[in-house]
Amino acid sequence: MKATVDKDRCIGCGICVEVCPEVFEMGDDDKAKVKAPPVPPEAEGSCRDAADQCPDSAIKIEED
Repeated sequence: MKATVDKDRCIGCGICVEVCPEVFEMGDDDKAKVKAPPVPPEAEGSCRDAADQCPDSAIKIEED
């Protein structure tokens, strides 16, 4: 599984970091970024939750 963040859509709310800190972190630009490509198997569920909870649908998930 691979996650990506659309920087143009991200508003930097940080929900993804709260829900799935194994995969997401805030960058110097105050926008979310992926720190674990590919997503570790044990974080796949929380990564999907983070994408579902993103208020601007900035997170995209690609299944293997």
